Amino acid sequence: MAREHQKTGSRVHSINYHFVFCPKYRRKCLVGAVKERCEALIREKVAELKGEVIALEVMPDHVHLVVAFPPDHAPNFIVNQVKGMTSRVLRQEFPFLLKMPSLWTRSYYVGSVGHASDSVVQAYIDAQKGK
Repeated sequence: MAREHQKTGSRVHSINYHFVFCPKYRRKCLVGAVKERCEALIREKVAELKGEVIALEVMPDHVHLVVAFPPDHAPNFIVNQVKGMTSRVLRQEFPFLLKMPSLWTRSYYVGSVGHASDSVVQAYIDAQKGK
């Protein structure tokens, strides 16, 4: 997962974020076709925002997302854009999700990821698969 520094115009950057967010009431609704569509939508939105998905794991009751972004967007903007778009589209395509007041909780975790800790973050995400 180690990445080179990115060059954009007159700046050099290497900014990676680890996001974790959950469905409302931590419901285990991210399975099957919903999981696959959620992954595709997240990748699409990150690319639209000019970011890069480094690691993505959609669990039944939460999402781990490690992304690299230029310094154009704040972390709260990134996660709100991803959660907003995925919620809208998933609830349109899967009507059973409309029974929930909203797809995602308002809370989320974000941590900055340095090059030294990429392997630690990946090991943590892999360990979550067994829970």
